Amino acid sequence: MEILEKLFKRHKDWCNIVESFGCNSDTAEDIVQEMYLKIGKLVANGKDISFGDDVNHFYIFRTLTTLFLDHKRKDNRSGEVLEEIEAEQEEEVNYDVKYQKILDALEELYWYDRKVFEIVENGESISELSRKTNISYYSLYNTYKKVKKYLKSKL
Repeated sequence: MEILEKLFKRHKDWCNIVESFGCNSDTAEDIVQEMYLKIGKLVANGKDISFGDDVNHFYIFRTLTTLFLDHKRKDNRSGEVLEEIEAEQEEEVNYDVKYQKILDALEELYWYDRKVFEIVENGESISELSRKTNISYYSLYNTYKKVKKYLKSKL
């Protein structure tokens, strides 16, 4: 008898195991179907998951657990993304106000920090600026990075 046929004879058991993880019967059914597909691919590639005359139940249990956890991770990520999208849609962004906040925050900075930020933001690379001014690349880079962090905190 083929491995998948042996697996299917215990279909209800597999569904009950997945339901015991805490999901509804429809989701459990989907996860068990994914398990059949995964095991089918493994068997087609020559993997032997038999244990005597039966299948290796521990291997099936681990496969179901992994598929369930993957499903939960996907659910959580999609929920977070949907919440972020909904939050962005609810609040309208006033870019003029944000731009003015950035300008005000730049005015609060020391002149050197402000000038380095403005030059780099206008398109000059940090390495070019370093060569022209004989100021250390890392000094300029750290200044630019510090100003960006400061501006983000102000927004």
